[in-house]
Amino acid sequence: MASYTNGESNSGESKGIQPKITLYTNHLCPFAHRAHITLEELGLDFEEVIIDLDKPREQWYLDINPRGLVPSIKYTVPGLYDEEIITESGIVAQFLADARPSHLLPSSLHDPFSPLFRARLAFFVDTWNTKVQGNLYPMMKAEGEEQEKLAKETVAAIKKEIEPLLANAAPFFGGKDKPTLAEAIIAPFLIRFFAFSKEGNLLPSSLKKSIEALPNTGKWAKAVVELPSALTIWNEEDVVKRTSARVAKMKEAAK
Repeated sequence: MASYTNGESNSGESKGIQPKITLYTNHLCPFAHRAHITLEELGLDFEEVIIDLDKPREQWYLDINPRGLVPSIKYTVPGLYDEEIITESGIVAQFLADARPSHLLPSSLHDPFSPLFRARLAFFVDTWNTKVQGNLYPMMKAEGEEQEKLAKETVAAIKKEIEPLLANAAPFFGGKDKPTLAEAIIAPFLIRFFAFSKEGNLLPSSLKKSIEALPNTGKWAKAVVELPSALTIWNEEDVVKRTSARVAKMKEAAK
């Protein structure tokens, strides 16, 4: 077990030993996208294994992650961790950020204010996840007036719940000029909100325009969707095309 002195970790990573990471992923999945952004921001090398989400998972992957979801990582640091498996996107991102404190997330021992910042960040992410993110797929499956209604409700939720929490964004959460773990977790979905509402592809075009019009959230969102780390695996044309096909199938099945 690693010991701590003067707020610094004595783990292998702090001594310059790079972890060996295998990332099980799919570039179309917004949850897996979180792991990619986190790894890019931390500057960590990794081996990538693509999991086909359009067919039943093979047993070898179910042995790694019985839920069959992505992302998962296999994580090794000589003398510390031996092929440890971590699953679920938020947990994977949190683990990586905790294992390698950086601009994404300071160690709780970094300074007296770090625990408070971490708590504020966790609340912000929870607010996004519970008040906003869950509206994405219901909006895409809806049509006409119902879709417009859900879009307005989503913007209202962002204005009420998210806008006040970004009062000091600079442009990122918590007054930071570099992205935090909050942006790494939220960016894949914010990018999709914007991409799917361009020209009314899958969502009303009013959604993107209304978010951009919010003083705090608009400035923050512009910075988030332009993050180089968020664009590394992002292929907007492909994601929009495949998501459109998926939504069409869901609508047909619901008839």
